[in-house]
Amino acid sequence: MTSSTISSISRRLRTGATTSMEVTQAALDAIGQVNERLCAFVLVDEEGAMQAAEQSDRALEAGRPTGPLTGVPIAIKDIIDMEGLPTGCGSPAYPDTPRDRDAVIVTRLRKAGAVMVGKTTTHELACGVYSPPACNPWDTARLPGGSSGGSGAAVAAGIVPMALGSDTGGSIRIPASVCGIAGLKPTFGRVPRTGVETLAWSLDHLGPLAASVRDCAISLQVMAGPHPSDPSTGSYPVPDFSEKLDRGIESLRLGVLAGPPFSPMQEDVEAAFQNGVSHLKSLGARVTPLEIEELNYTMPAEFALVATEGAAYHRRLLKEWPNLIDPGIRELLTIGTILPTGHYLKGKAARQIIRNALRMAFNTHRLDALITPTLPATAARSDQDNFEYGATVEDVTSSYVRTTAPFNLSGQPALTVPCGFDRRGLPIGLQIAGRPFDEATVLQIGSCFEETTDWSEAKPPIHTGL
Repeated sequence: MTSSTISSISRRLRTGATTSMEVTQAALDAIGQVNERLCAFVLVDEEGAMQAAEQSDRALEAGRPTGPLTGVPIAIKDIIDMEGLPTGCGSPAYPDTPRDRDAVIVTRLRKAGAVMVGKTTTHELACGVYSPPACNPWDTARLPGGSSGGSGAAVAAGIVPMALGSDTGGSIRIPASVCGIAGLKPTFGRVPRTGVETLAWSLDHLGPLAASVRDCAISLQVMAGPHPSDPSTGSYPVPDFSEKLDRGIESLRLGVLAGPPFSPMQEDVEAAFQNGVSHLKSLGARVTPLEIEELNYTMPAEFALVATEGAAYHRRLLKEWPNLIDPGIRELLTIGTILPTGHYLKGKAARQIIRNALRMAFNTHRLDALITPTLPATAARSDQDNFEYGATVEDVTSSYVRTTAPFNLSGQPALTVPCGFDRRGLPIGLQIAGRPFDEATVLQIGSCFEETTDWSEAKPPIHTGL
């Protein structure tokens, strides 16, 4: 009884059907059972987790006020600081030195009562979609996505109901999609990033990968809100993200994006996506097909910003320990050091064009959300370099990032939920993007879709929970 969902674990804890120490020990046992095959965790904090679980049980037994995550085991991506533990960032260039304080988001999770069992595998420097050596629990010969691949694998395998991820070009939604779980990238500025290793400061987001959309809402409730240490977080009100989950979606206006960068896609993905759109229509949503030509600028803008900002942040690593950085990442960052300033400024200008085009689409068509395939392809083999779409050949990274990055550039909230499987039995995701700071509507749509389909109930071959 490791993961299930946050809601069900909390219910069992509060009724006395189980204890946090029992649930946490089950999560730790699950890591011991499957981590050798999945490599989802790079660090397990058994002592700290059991101490936190014991404190949770004492609070529950005493009837003291508790938080929404009290006693629930979760995991943290290894680019996020936890006091007393190292932050490895998936890189041998990072020293094995314990950090002296928690990231702001970890402090909030602790205050909400979460029990942190360990840190999950990330693609090196959070800059990639493979996350080696982590594997996909649906097929260990396939990648779990990235860069939050360990978090995706840990949740999909039922070890924990929620794990933290980061998202610069899709790194929450990519692993959530290929691992068959829910994943939410909130609005830029919704969640403070202090104490988190940077890839690109103008694109980085933090959010949950979780067993259900409701779990994403519960988790975001804890994470959201401004903090003086992070100037990107404004004084935006934090609503009740769970309030609209059971309202249905009748009469909501949904724009269905087609054309580049959402095409081409695999046949099975296209079929599952079209079935998903038909299902949304059957639930009463009003659907408008759309193409937004400006989204063709997505990939040049994304990589102009990532290369330049990543190179600036990691300039010391590039100078002092270049041979410790993966060659592909080192090449990207090195390019970032020599790109003319004008190239970066063009990337920023393209981002603004994309933002404006998306805003205009919402306003012109009075949309509540946009619907897209999360990814154009399912999980690639761990040694696979390219996808073939008929006569078109495209590298794996570009395939994955082109459908998720538009909403990093625009800063809009975007959620992925399972919407089917391909002929190999690999998960397919449906992406829902909303207006800035309207995560509540995005979650409402995702929850309605999830509750009226059975895709989220499927479990991979490697699964340790109920």
